Amino acid sequence: MTEVIRLLVVDDHPVVRAGMVAMLSEEEGLEVVGQAANGAEALAFARELDPDVVLMDLRMPVMDGAEATARLRASGTRAEVLILTTYDTDADIVRAVEAGARGYLLKDSPPRALAQAIRRAAAGETVLATQVGARLADRLRSPQPAELTSREREVLALVSRGLSNPEIGRELHIGEATVKTHLLRAFAKLGVDDRTAAVTAAYRLGLLDLG
Repeated sequence: MTEVIRLLVVDDHPVVRAGMVAMLSEEEGLEVVGQAANGAEALAFARELDPDVVLMDLRMPVMDGAEATARLRASGTRAEVLILTTYDTDADIVRAVEAGARGYLLKDSPPRALAQAIRRAAAGETVLATQVGARLADRLRSPQPAELTSREREVLALVSRGLSNPEIGRELHIGEATVKTHLLRAFAKLGVDDRTAAVTAAYRLGLLDLG
């Protein structure tokens, strides 16, 4: 027998949440062990229930899905986070990826595709809806204006001090994958291909404090 995948379903709309729970409960090998209405509840239930996968809505009151995802990753939980939302804007996608989500799906995904995505996420695979993956790839490939976020500046400042990606992650309390995402975005904005060139360009443009 295959091991059952334990799920925590997080959505602020009770009817939507109930529908997802009912649908997923019909899938063999999946078990919904808890429900939460916002990110703060998701953190509490994840600690208590130790799910394999957290199916996370993005925009919620109290604490949104991206913030909850980042805090889950920082807490060291083994649960993988799979974002399930109606929003597919570039900003939403990037926030979720930066936070450490294992995947990003839209709520119009067919039930069978959602169940398969949950199984893949539980196995540690990255799962992105086709249109989401294409938009994320385009964003990372396309040069952006050299306007770094505060987090990207923090990462580059630590790079300038000689810290490795794991060391930067520990310093900022974020995952190594998130560090890499910040670096890739900074590279794209600065039009460079490596860490040294990024730091040099950021200094030249006045985006990093020499002090």
